[in-house]
Amino acid sequence: MIRNMEPDLHPRLTAEIAARRDDLIALTQDLIRIPTLNPPGRHYREICDYLSDRLSARGFITALVRAEGAPGDSETWPRWNMVARREGSAPGYCVHFNSHHDVVEVGHGWTRDPFGGELDGDRIYGRGACDMKGGLAASIIAAEAFIATCPDFSGAIEISATADEESGGYGGVAYLAEQGWFDPDRVQHVIIPEPLHKDRICLGHRGVWWAEVETKGRIAHGSMPFLGDSAIRHMGAVLEEIEHRLYPHLATKHTAMPVVPEGARQSTLNINSIHGGEAEPEPGFTGLPAPCVADRCRIVLDRRFLIEEALPEVKAEMTSLLDGLKSSRPGFDYTIRDLFEVQPTMTERTAPVVRSTAAAIEKVLGQVADYVVSPGTYDQKHIDRIGRLKNCIAYGPGLLHLAHQPDEWVGVQDMQDSALVMALVLADLLAPAAR
Repeated sequence: MIRNMEPDLHPRLTAEIAARRDDLIALTQDLIRIPTLNPPGRHYREICDYLSDRLSARGFITALVRAEGAPGDSETWPRWNMVARREGSAPGYCVHFNSHHDVVEVGHGWTRDPFGGELDGDRIYGRGACDMKGGLAASIIAAEAFIATCPDFSGAIEISATADEESGGYGGVAYLAEQGWFDPDRVQHVIIPEPLHKDRICLGHRGVWWAEVETKGRIAHGSMPFLGDSAIRHMGAVLEEIEHRLYPHLATKHTAMPVVPEGARQSTLNINSIHGGEAEPEPGFTGLPAPCVADRCRIVLDRRFLIEEALPEVKAEMTSLLDGLKSSRPGFDYTIRDLFEVQPTMTERTAPVVRSTAAAIEKVLGQVADYVVSPGTYDQKHIDRIGRLKNCIAYGPGLLHLAHQPDEWVGVQDMQDSALVMALVLADLLAPAAR
């Protein structure tokens, strides 16, 4: 059950959020209609200004923070973030709702305006509706409804809208964490409203290692390939070793983490891209390629690993494979370059924010919360590793499989239910009796 809560607070919060349904819809539509595309980083300042204006008018102190010097930040595409804080009437905990405001490219296959915010029945359509502007809107409505219901709350509420989660979060949460915004002395509980389904609490995510492998060759005339050495053929040997040795090995590794979907409970490897030989011609070029033996070939590896695995061992699996080829295959040589790495993270089920959210889900939905771990990473990695704040989860409206898809949508009822869950968490952690 929800601890510390006044007996009549649940129905009052329910009524308060229900009364804000039209506002929730309009807010979500407004956010979708700001096309915060990443890359390159369009309209970041615009959405931060919009949110700052709204929250300032409701008593929050807001700050616009540019992640100067972060990857992707430039005078053309500055990385803007917004953080809003509302202090209570007495000392207490700070609960922070963090959402990323950037969205991925539109892609093909849409039957609706991707930035129209169209409402059709219970669904609002648009790029970012599910991932995660619906969650951002729900957290704002939750906070506003709670403040209206409990104006004398203890502690503080923070809401942030941050940049670049879709490209690693280094211009957003990572930068804020480095600047102390997630210091455990100022923030004690964090909820990230990612679209993990409204009955699920996401405790963390798997680890990731991205690397670029390049095989070396020697250029020669294509009519005399025996005078050269094809880097593409060497890469073919690498791919064969991955296919017949590494993939079967990864399939034997399983985790106790409750990762969804089921297939992600083992270690996985995706070959993200391959480039070899001559560069792709410019668009519109109608000539033929020159006859050359490829002197270089590159692949990008996306390796997802489990909390039971150590990153040095993950890397050693690949370097051992490559070193084996170097010793057995004439002329084989390679380089490997780290691109990106993230350690797995998982919050304990006994953490305060987990317990409060689980109790709220049971109260709102009438069912026991499901505990999951994400197959991919999100900004919890920076809050944990840089901010040193462990009391963090992802919880929000939306269906995970809709993220990055054409005709992406979020359900209005799902947002209302999630907003009520978040408001009840605030009531549990910040209501006066919680002191």
